[in-house]
Amino acid sequence: MAKEMTRGITVKKEEDISEWYNQIIEKAELAEFSEVKGCLVIRPNGMAIWEAMQQFFDKAIKSHGVRNAYFPIFIPEKYFKLEAEHAEGFTPEVAWVTHAGDEPLPERLAIRPTSETVMCTSFARWVRSHRDLPVLINQWCNVVRWETKSTRPFLRSREFLWQEGHCLHATQEENEGFVKLILMEYKRMFEELHAVPVLVGVKTAKEKFAGARNTFACEAFMPDGKALQMATSHDLGQGFVKTFNIRYTGEDGQEHMPFHNSWGFSTRSIGGMVMVHSDNNGLVLPPRIAYNKVVIIPIMFDKSRTDVLKACEKLKQELSEFNPILDDREEYSPGWKFNEYELKGIPIRIELGPRDLDSGQAVLVRRDKKEKQFVKLSDMRSVVAEELEQMHHDLFDKAEEHLKSLMVSVDNWDDFVRLTGEGKLVKIPFCGEPECEDWIKEKTKGVTSRCIPLEGSEVKPGTKCLHCGKDAKYMTFFSRSY
Repeated sequence: MAKEMTRGITVKKEEDISEWYNQIIEKAELAEFSEVKGCLVIRPNGMAIWEAMQQFFDKAIKSHGVRNAYFPIFIPEKYFKLEAEHAEGFTPEVAWVTHAGDEPLPERLAIRPTSETVMCTSFARWVRSHRDLPVLINQWCNVVRWETKSTRPFLRSREFLWQEGHCLHATQEENEGFVKLILMEYKRMFEELHAVPVLVGVKTAKEKFAGARNTFACEAFMPDGKALQMATSHDLGQGFVKTFNIRYTGEDGQEHMPFHNSWGFSTRSIGGMVMVHSDNNGLVLPPRIAYNKVVIIPIMFDKSRTDVLKACEKLKQELSEFNPILDDREEYSPGWKFNEYELKGIPIRIELGPRDLDSGQAVLVRRDKKEKQFVKLSDMRSVVAEELEQMHHDLFDKAEEHLKSLMVSVDNWDDFVRLTGEGKLVKIPFCGEPECEDWIKEKTKGVTSRCIPLEGSEVKPGTKCLHCGKDAKYMTFFSRSY
């Protein structure tokens, strides 16, 4: 038998969340950093999570008529700089291609940080008539943003995977309606697949996407008191449309400009899900996103080995819809395997030994509760299905309770500083001015606005901004963030 070894997490989540998180990502075999700083190797366990997200969201957007396409990763500098505000917003993060072999290129090429410019050049060719609208396009791709800050797996990397939707509509009303529709699809995905509750709202003028009229966002809150932007949906109005001369002939025979939106989420949300649910024993995967939802571990002895393995094989077939793993390796002890699959976050573990077989039952252990229950083999399929569904709801309820416990409203500056310092998500009356937000960030050493909630943002007449004393426009959430 192989030598017993510990692959477990060596630090506690509540004591050093940064090191804890890095160990989870590495030891659960989700990803590792490559030789290029800030770039990830996403391993099969991590890629399976991304594929589950793709399948879920791809189905959702296609139900609204969106179709997938692909656009080049290289963007000519002249296109990139046509929209000045957009270019200025991304300039520090853009990676440029300047040479082909040893030969300088006649024009620098930006490696895609986002695709508004390259898509709009195509839209200008595609749209001629009102019959060509709406344009509903999405692409699944990678982007590069050359982060200069400290990089972290999934949460902040220089290259990451994402989806990027871009749509054109005939009216601003249709345009904004679609922006909000996609925002709610994101919310549904995070809650129904990730079991992560999110706040939905509008970004402040300071935090909105460069070139957008409005940016709507889903914000999750991490255990260390920092918010994580999980997805965004942008109302781009007609800024890019004007720049790239997208025009069409309307039913009235006159020339019109369409309205533009874009929306995206990335592999960053994997990091958020990991951080919200996992514990000091390793990864905790919500069942609906887990590729392998069950692991079967036989407890083997020489005399009963054949019978136990036969029963485990039968059980594997009966549970095939859950893509179970049957770990019949003899070089590792059952205890080692228990720790291994707990570390990797498999939602349900089933143990089956000779005594269980004689009793017509097996032991079932849920990853989040770690409590053993004895289940008749004849009932196993239905019980597994029930436990997986209950586990999803329990994980969501726990995360939602945590989120609600950290949300506070304050009406004075001292409490704001103290509570944001304690890792709270603090709601205050705010003027909305970028300069005021800059001052808040400077004075608190990093606190920024997260969103103006879609519900509960109204302020009473005469209410003043908590910081500067000007008239407040809306209630706004502030916190530290990733």
